[in-house]
Amino acid sequence: MTRYGYFLSSEESGPHELVEHARLAEQAGFEGLWISDHFHPWNDEQGESPFVWSVIGALAEAVRLPVETAVTCPTVRLHPAVVAQAAATSAALLDGRFRLGIGTGEALNEQILGDAWPPAGVRLEMLEEAVHVMRALFTGKETNHHGKHYTVENARLYTLPEQPVPLDVSAFGPRSVEIAARIGDGLITMAPDEKVISRFHAAASEASQGADGSEGSERSGPSGRPVSGGLKVCWDTDREEAVRTVHRLWPNQFLPGELGQVLRTPRHFEQAAQLVTEETVSSSAVCGNDADEHVRALRAFADAGCDWVYVNQIGPNRLGFFDFYRNEVLPRLNG
Repeated sequence: MTRYGYFLSSEESGPHELVEHARLAEQAGFEGLWISDHFHPWNDEQGESPFVWSVIGALAEAVRLPVETAVTCPTVRLHPAVVAQAAATSAALLDGRFRLGIGTGEALNEQILGDAWPPAGVRLEMLEEAVHVMRALFTGKETNHHGKHYTVENARLYTLPEQPVPLDVSAFGPRSVEIAARIGDGLITMAPDEKVISRFHAAASEASQGADGSEGSERSGPSGRPVSGGLKVCWDTDREEAVRTVHRLWPNQFLPGELGQVLRTPRHFEQAAQLVTEETVSSSAVCGNDADEHVRALRAFADAGCDWVYVNQIGPNRLGFFDFYRNEVLPRLNG
């Protein structure tokens, strides 16, 4: 059965607001939390970007829900050894209710130190090596690693959860999906694409059989590995106002191709977003207070094979959103 969580937007909200939104999500009946991990927002209109690991510490004391980053890039801005320590401490604080969602990142967040931004194939190679480093550190043993992209010497994590932190990998194209199946404990996707999810499960089953001759029956999905999907909506009693809100705050999600990975600053995203019209938003985004529309959008992820679906409210009307989902959407999804 698919479970539904709330997606905390670090781009739109400061740390105090994010903790309050998590409390409201728990009260509304959401069963888990995603939280984005950015150095910058996508545009200045969004206006926030707190350090995710500090917020996760606060969430551990505020709610009892499981938490996952969606997603952290452990390759350029932060060394994988540092991410491993942050994730292990977060999992210890949350009593094991933490998963580390990871991906190859965007220049927007990862080039702040002046590093070169590698092409997609190299970024996938770096991610795979980063996972190797993090899994070694999660054992609690002293780790030494001299690889193509990373060096670790005499490193050991002393603060650890009871079980190693699960790593879920964000993937879209065929190559990234195959790598996610090889190195990840689950898949993260932002589209209800049944073909992508089926490809992941097939590759994950093959990887599991190759590793130990069996499949991970303790986990979700046909391969034993959970798939989590996410989408953004804008609840408002006025649908046209909701469309305007999405167009103002999140036009970047409608940009095509690899622009989201290669543009370097919020200003660049603002320039590119001039190509996005309100008509595009109206025809593509879930806006307004039609419960049927919200339910259909979430069920599309469930029907595609997602074990978890996380939804984010765009804009300021979060109290109305949480009441709407508590009373009109979640009961139908969970019924």
